[in-house]
Formats: sequence, structure tokens, C-alpha cells
Amino acid sequence: MAMAFSHFSSPSSSISLFRPKSPSHFSSSPSCIRIMKHQPSMEAFHPLPLPRKLVIRHRFAGHLPMQFKSFSKRQSTEQIEQAKAAEEEEEKVYEFERLFSNLNQATLKRDPGSLSSAIFLVAGTTVGAGILAIPAVTQEAGFLASAIVCILGWIFMVVTGLLIAEVNVKTMCELGSGGVSLVSMAMRTLGTAGVQIACWSYMFIHYALLVAYVARSSAILTNFLGIPVWETATLFSLLFGGICFFGSQRLIGAVNGALVFGIIASFTALVVVASGDLHWEALLKANYEAAPQSIPIIALSFVYQNVVPVLCTNLEGNMSKIRTAIVLGTAIPLALFLIWNAVILGTIPALEMGSDKIFDPLQQLRSTNGVVGPIVDIFSLLAIATSYIGFILGLTDFLADLLKLPSGQNSPLPYILTLVPPLILSLLDPEIFFKALDFAGTYGVLVLFGILPAAMSWSDRYSKSSESPKLPPLVPGGKLTLSLVIGSAGYVILSELIENLGHQF
Repeated sequence: MAMAFSHFSSPSSSISLFRPKSPSHFSSSPSCIRIMKHQPSMEAFHPLPLPRKLVIRHRFAGHLPMQFKSFSKRQSTEQIEQAKAAEEEEEKVYEFERLFSNLNQATLKRDPGSLSSAIFLVAGTTVGAGILAIPAVTQEAGFLASAIVCILGWIFMVVTGLLIAEVNVKTMCELGSGGVSLVSMAMRTLGTAGVQIACWSYMFIHYALLVAYVARSSAILTNFLGIPVWETATLFSLLFGGICFFGSQRLIGAVNGALVFGIIASFTALVVVASGDLHWEALLKANYEAAPQSIPIIALSFVYQNVVPVLCTNLEGNMSKIRTAIVLGTAIPLALFLIWNAVILGTIPALEMGSDKIFDPLQQLRSTNGVVGPIVDIFSLLAIATSYIGFILGLTDFLADLLKLPSGQNSPLPYILTLVPPLILSLLDPEIFFKALDFAGTYGVLVLFGILPAAMSWSDRYSKSSESPKLPPLVPGGKLTLSLVIGSAGYVILSELIENLGHQF
């Protein structure tokens, strides 16, 4: 059944399709729209039965719920008065399952994202090269103490991801469309200062991690091929940079899928082979004083927040599904991280720790076990490659937008700016892998995906000037929770800054 409107209460409103739940459901969810019948304020609507499938999308300028009022201009004065009386007695509230419908431009059919795909998107984004550094920064603390830090880090990153999703859905409500970027969220909630922080933190994280990826991959390839580091670093950068530049979306997706399959296969083989030499008593070691030094790397390993806006759009603003996707999607990497850390720390013998140098347990494992070594190298290289492709695509799109290059054109300039600086820095300091990860985790991730989400949510929830719709929060606890997020991230950043300054002076 169609519904024709010739006038509307807001010039920025739009109409699309989605399914309403039963009228008996009452909710303050973002998709809850009040539809009131027979209200004589507009003379353009004809009263029709409410269709079973209806989506009303509105560029929200104020708070939900919005009201749609209609009546037939053929109605008599008596009928209008009766409609007023009926309206005062009964008001029907319909709760809708989603905010926006994803429309396939080719078929003009609804193309909703599935919950399982969203879960695997979060899981695949989270598992990356950060997992390689976890045993190196947790070996002094031991498995038991580092496992506690890992679980706490997972909880922290889940909370910040949910805060980003909450602000993103509210921004979708105000702008009346999906596909809202982190920069748009920062501009709406924190203004120009928030945008500057978001932009610089984003670039810092991407460049630092690209440097780390090139440095580590070149070391692995040099060990395999026996050629100089500068050649392997250049080969790795040109190979995957070329795939991103020349390849189609289908080719890039196929390459990434093959790499993910290789990661799963090599990780399974590593656990099976290495667990035979596992010393269970070694897993009981716990040095809680050394545990905090692993926080930046663990936080970096759980980064997935950059895909949360995509998640919100694909799931059409369904906050229940978004919450499930984030929690389950990050729980899978948590299990992998704990298993990986247990296998590595439980297999290698006790190490002599130095004060200024981080010893890599994977290097020692390769030297002590001839079977495990090649598997570790393959897993490491594949994990780096998947992360490298994602970060190249993300940074090139960001730089193209920053340089205001025409959309739809694959310009070589963003790729040159993305690939060349990390290549040069990695060659200047081949041992920069752990340093780059530590700096990215401390000063990038904890700002962009720690302090910033809590600050945006605070502004959205408690700012008097905020006109965002009042939605149910995805993270409970109010100001206490937001204060804990900001305070804990700020404490880690200040602690690392003081420690680094102490080492220099």
C-alpha cells in the first residue's frame, strides 16, 4: 500500500521503508516515531490505514519523537472536533526495528547487513599484527597477570566501541543518513578542536603502524629469501601497495580472504604443534608489578573502532544488533590472544630480561624449535599483510579527502604519501617494530579510541546546547563510566610520557 504526502512538517524530511513492530510496544529507541491520527494542523494529508511496512526517515533537528499530523480537507468542522477528542484519548506509538534501510542501487531492493557478517567484520579487523607483540610485552609479567590485563583491556575497548556506536547512531538521526564518519561525529559533538584531535590521531596511528608492519615484514622476508632488508621492504610495500592501487574491490577482497584463511590455518597448526612442548607450570607465573607495561600494546591489539560507523550503517541503526556484534566480535580475538599468549609463554624457556631492550619470544621459539619457526613466520607475515592492506586503504582514502581530490579517481599521490614515508622510516631503524607499536598504542589509540569517544558521548548526553535525540545509552553508568574511561586512558598516557622522558634525561 502506498502513502502519498504533499506537505511535510520539515523541509529536510525523507521517506523510506522498514517494518514496524506491534503497536503495543512502547520504547524510547532511536526508531520510535509517534504517529498521531486526525490532527488538523496540515491540510495536505489524506488519512489512510497504516501500512504493515513503513519507514519514516527524518533529518532530526530536535528530540525524538517526531509527530506526523494528518486529516482530510473534506472533513467537516464536527469531524475535526471529534478527531481532536479522539486524539486526546488515545495516542498510538509504533516502535520500528531500524533507522535506515540499505538500498541496493542496482536492484532497488533492501540489502540489510547480517549480524554474523558484522561479527566477523569486527573480529577480522581486530586480529592483526598487534598479536605478534603481545608475548614480548607480557613475558615479564607472566601469563596469569597479563591475562587479567588483557581481559580488562578488552572490556575497556568494548566500552569505547559502544560509545562510538551510540554517538554514531545519534549523528545518523540528526543528519538523516547513514555512513557517518568519525570526523563528522567529532565536529557535531566537540567542534573544530575535536576534529583536529581526531584527524591528527588518525594519521599518527596509521603512519606508526605502517612503519611497524614494513619493518617486521622485511625482517621475516629477509630471513626467508636471504636478500638485503631494503630490498624486502621495498618488495613488500610495492606488492601490497600495487594490489591496493591497481586492483579492483573484488580482487582486494579475494586477496584478503585468502590471507585470512592462511592466518586461521597457520594459527591452528601453531597451537597444535607448539602445545606439545607446553609447560603448564610456566603459565602460573604472575608479576603484577610488570603487568601495566603491556597496556599500550594490548589496547592496540583490540583496535576495531574504525569500522564501527560501517557497522552502524550496515545494521541500519539497530542498537541491539550493534551491541551484540561488538561484544561477540571482540570476544573471538580475546580468546585467540589468550591462547596465543599461553602457547608462546608456556613453550619458551625463561628469558633473561634487559632494562632497555624488548626480547621477542617468537625469535627464541624459532631458534629452539625447527618445526614451529616456519609456522610462526608464516602466521606473522599473513597477519601483517592483512593489517597492511586495511591501513593502506584507510589512509589513502583519508588523504584523498584531506587533499580534496576528485572522488572516483584513483590518484597516485595519496598512495605515494602512504607508502613512501613508512618505507623510509623502517629502513632508518629496522628495530622500530616494538617502538612504533608502543607509541601508536599509547599516544594514538588511547586518545582516538579512548578519550575521544567518552568526550563525544559526554557532550551528547549532558551538553545543554545539544539537540541530539535522547536515545537509550549503550553503555550504562552515566558520568561515572565516562569519567573512568577518560581518567584511565589519561593515566596510562601520562605514565608512559613520564617514563619515556625519564629514560631520555
